[in-house]
Amino acid sequence: MLAALVVAAWAGGPAVARELRVCADPNNLPFSDKAGEGYENKLVELVARDLDAKVTYVWWAQRRGFLRNTILAGKCDLVPGLPVGVEMLRSTAPALYRSSYVFVTRPDEPPISSLDDPRLRELKIGVQMIGDDGYNTPPAHALARRGVIDNVRGYGVFGDYSEPHPPSRVVDAVARGEVDVALVWGPLAGYFAARATPPLRVTKISPPFDGPRLPMAFDISMAVRRDDVELRGEVAAALRRHRAEVDAILAEYDIPRLDQPSQAAAER
Repeated sequence: MLAALVVAAWAGGPAVARELRVCADPNNLPFSDKAGEGYENKLVELVARDLDAKVTYVWWAQRRGFLRNTILAGKCDLVPGLPVGVEMLRSTAPALYRSSYVFVTRPDEPPISSLDDPRLRELKIGVQMIGDDGYNTPPAHALARRGVIDNVRGYGVFGDYSEPHPPSRVVDAVARGEVDVALVWGPLAGYFAARATPPLRVTKISPPFDGPRLPMAFDISMAVRRDDVELRGEVAAALRRHRAEVDAILAEYDIPRLDQPSQAAAER
């Protein structure tokens, strides 16, 4: 592509804008949406400006089959947010941030930080659920391992896609009093808890591991196809150059972080 641009410039023809093809969900705030209001949208724009590229999106609901139907099908080249170490792809380094599952409670209730808190046997608990085939979120498995089942209500990670940002229902359930506490992935919880009336309390699950095989915390990065070494290097370098701006975007969206705790999260 670089050679073609040089030839076009030398020949006096118009330079062809570079294209950054991004795979994203059009209805998944705070991560991404079609209006460009998610923090992953903002991070992608930051990278694109650095690379002097134009962003084009391939929109696909982030459900099972998302990677297979987008980046692995060659329809787009960059996923703006995935756990580090997804086998089919290559993550950028260093990670964008490290976050964890959190407890979400109303501000007038005592905070909870441990999965072994005895109150969890009595309170109405909301958890994010992926399916009925045993593949579920770490908090759902952790509660089941402790025998905390009958007072747990599941809220689909995918939700009703006809509604705006469907995964937020589990946070809404705490605000409405439908449940007393919810165990939610940090970025989703932090964003919607801060915008509830009144704002809800977000407390990181501690410790960030429930036994050796059940982590509650994950490093999140951008990702490319495994053979796209050049793009991986360019994106990683752009993110390193704009680290302060990356951190500011994450703070604006109230992302609870283990690598750099935000002041806003600490105050709630």
